[in-house]
Amino acid sequence: QVQLVESGGGLVQPGGSLRLSCAASGFTFSNYAVNWYRQAPGKERERVATISSAGAYTNYADSVKGRFTISRDNAKNTLYLQMNSLKPEDTAVYYCNVWRGTDAYWGQGTQVTVSS
Repeated sequence: QVQLVESGGGLVQPGGSLRLSCAASGFTFSNYAVNWYRQAPGKERERVATISSAGAYTNYADSVKGRFTISRDNAKNTLYLQMNSLKPEDTAVYYCNVWRGTDAYWGQGTQVTVSS
């Protein structure tokens, strides 16, 4: 079965950096575009970034453009999100996501807290 396991979250000061990882299994990872989403308390889940199956195409939400970088290692079945210049408004639970046809799969999420 499809499994997505996020890691790398934590507490960081404003201006700091974190690198999130998402280990994928149960499907042919290299065949699918994958996404990072986030959900802050009291807010709807929002898409942060997308990367195509081979990694040639990326797309970012305006709120993170220029600060976050999505990447993938298909040999390791792993998705990454490098987050730099973090702001308090980046505080959220971050999820990786893949769509297979009409079915959406989500990890359990990893908490990122940006605070001094």
